[in-house]
Order: sequence, then structure tokens, then C-alpha cells
Amino acid sequence: MRFVKQWWTGLCLGLVIGVATASPVAPKNGVEYRTLTPTQNVEPGKKVEVTEFFWYSCPHCAALEPALAEWVHKQGDRIIFKRVPVHFRDSFVPQQKLYYALDAMGKSEEMQRKIFNAIHVDRQRLDDDTDIIEFVTKQGIDKQKFTDLFNAFGTQAKVRRALGLQEAYRIDGVPSIAVDGKWITSPSQAGSTLGQQPEAAQGVAAVQVLDVLVARAEVDRKGSATAATAPVKMAPPVKETVKK
Repeated sequence: MRFVKQWWTGLCLGLVIGVATASPVAPKNGVEYRTLTPTQNVEPGKKVEVTEFFWYSCPHCAALEPALAEWVHKQGDRIIFKRVPVHFRDSFVPQQKLYYALDAMGKSEEMQRKIFNAIHVDRQRLDDDTDIIEFVTKQGIDKQKFTDLFNAFGTQAKVRRALGLQEAYRIDGVPSIAVDGKWITSPSQAGSTLGQQPEAAQGVAAVQVLDVLVARAEVDRKGSATAATAPVKMAPPVKETVKK
């Protein structure tokens, strides 16, 4: 028993050390992240816009969620965090509606981890309207209110807009995280130079790349604000000379 305990302690310590040391020191464009072309419009102001493109049934999205949620919490007022559920095929639509209905009720963040756990830990099927409504109701959410929002025209409009954003950001896999409409990274991309690492290490690498990109975006925003408010210097008047 003692040997098993020591082995387990050593294994856990090894994983922690692996996650701690697996980090991109200086992320490079085209390696740990890519630059968006063209850049996308984002909300004005001092806060950097960070957008996660995800799918509830994606195991990699579920694996990233703990690290990403902790990172977002630590940012405080530095960022505006948004989520966009993707649409790679029509069967994704019910889960898109699930997210937007919960978001309209102010419960999307509260339910995010619960939904991932239901699908990836408890192996529940949340692929169609009936299963989704039944699951949400069991979580203590008002069934009628949720159902109305789930089927609302406004939710359908958000689903269409999500597809437009997905295409504009050229999302071909999830999870993907965009920073201020300029750059995109992902756990697999951020950890691409780290060798064989568990997904937890890739998640750590991804949020470290996000740190770098958010700091760069803050500098860009500050520079843009300074340029916009700088006084315009007028050229001195030209003195006319009269020839005698």
C-alpha cells in the first residue's frame, strides 16, 4: 500500500511539474498563434476583447474549460470575454440554441462546466431539443422560460450571427480563442513545440499565450487612443515676401 501511495504521489508530482514546465517562453506568430487577416471589428474602449469558439460535445473544449475559466476570472476588468458556439454541421444547432437561451437567462457561465460534465463525464446525450430541455429542467431552470428562449427568433438570429463570426475568423477547429480581432490561438497550437504533453499542459500553454497577446493588444489600444486624442499641430503660416 505504501508503495502504491508513493507511486501515485510521484505520478501526480510528475504531472504537475510537466504542466508547470510546459510553457511557450516567447510565442511566435505562425507557431503558437496566428494573425487574423483581415482583422475583425471589436468593441471600442480600453478592454481587450477575447472570444472563445467552442462546442459542448468537444472533449478538448471540456479539457480547456478549467484553465480558461480560471484565467478569465484573473483578468478582472482587463478584458471582455465572449463565447461563440460553433456550427460545423446542422446537428450543432441545438447546442448553439442551448448556449444562447442560457445566456439570455444569465446562466450560461453557471451552467458551462455542468454541461461539459454531463456530456463528457456522465455520458449524457444532449444532441436534440428534447434531451436538452429535459436536462436543463433537472438543473432547476424554469422549463417554460427556457423553452421560449430556446425557440425564440432572437436565438435563431444569434445562431446565424455565430456562423458569420465563425466564417469571418476562419475557425476550422475548436477550441479556438481570438484576441481583439487580431490573433487566434488554441491549446494544440500553443503547445505545438512542447512535445508530448497532456491536455492540461496544453491548456496552461494556451492561457500563457493569451497573456502575451492581451498585453500586446492593450499596448495597441493605448497607442490608438493616444493618437486619436493628440492635438493636431498646424503648420506655421507662410510669410509672403514682396519683391521690390
